[in-house]
Amino acid sequence: MSEREIEKPLWEQWADQRAMATGERLQKVLALRGWGSRRVCEDMIAEGRVTVNGEVAVLGRRVDAEVDTVEVDGVQIGLRPDLVYYLLNKPVGVITTASDPQGRPTVTELVPDEPRVFSVGRLDADTEGLLLLTNDGELANRIAHPSHGVEKEYLAYVNGNVPGKVLHRMREGIELEDGITAPAKASQLSPGLLRITIHEGRNRQVRRMCEAVGFPVQRLVRVRIGPLRDSSLAPGEWRELTLDEVRQVVESVAGMPRSYDRRP
Repeated sequence: MSEREIEKPLWEQWADQRAMATGERLQKVLALRGWGSRRVCEDMIAEGRVTVNGEVAVLGRRVDAEVDTVEVDGVQIGLRPDLVYYLLNKPVGVITTASDPQGRPTVTELVPDEPRVFSVGRLDADTEGLLLLTNDGELANRIAHPSHGVEKEYLAYVNGNVPGKVLHRMREGIELEDGITAPAKASQLSPGLLRITIHEGRNRQVRRMCEAVGFPVQRLVRVRIGPLRDSSLAPGEWRELTLDEVRQVVESVAGMPRSYDRRP
């Protein structure tokens, strides 16, 4: 028994021993969660990329998905059966809060009541498009963490043809009242239709950028969040993320410092 194991409370030692004896093999659990074939998952474990309850896992380790905290590259994977991940196409006029004193419809009314979820980031009432909702607080914090900057891609409809020099300004950064923006990806798909990709989380940022360069937004649609996109969702429709999509999201924020530790 290692020195670290000796320092653990007896109940933790017992829980570890019980999981190792009765749980599922770790590589099987990872494979079922979309991390690749069992062989690929075995390689990940052998490379030291997987931890169980904060300790580097070894091949043959068994885990209890109801109890154990399993991480790949420092990011917890959704092993717990109560974790859900919804992708919603938010319509215009719906707000991204749990409740509204003005009685306006909210995004949480468009998805199942249980388990209770919250939106990862926000879209203003006039903006439509993709929104991620989940009850996985750790993953949500990592996606929203300013040091990582998950890309958000928008289609912005404006009046008139936007000159190349204006697009160049967006790529270099726009001076706003709360400071200059980080460089964005900006292109014009057709006259008056812009594709803008940002990785900051400022309030109404794309709208303010376009207004600052003289082309106020007439319609704004978010079409991608990191690796997530789905053009088949109608306004107001939602679906659960696939296991592969959850894996892609986890990988997109891998390597970030933990925002908090779920272990007691």
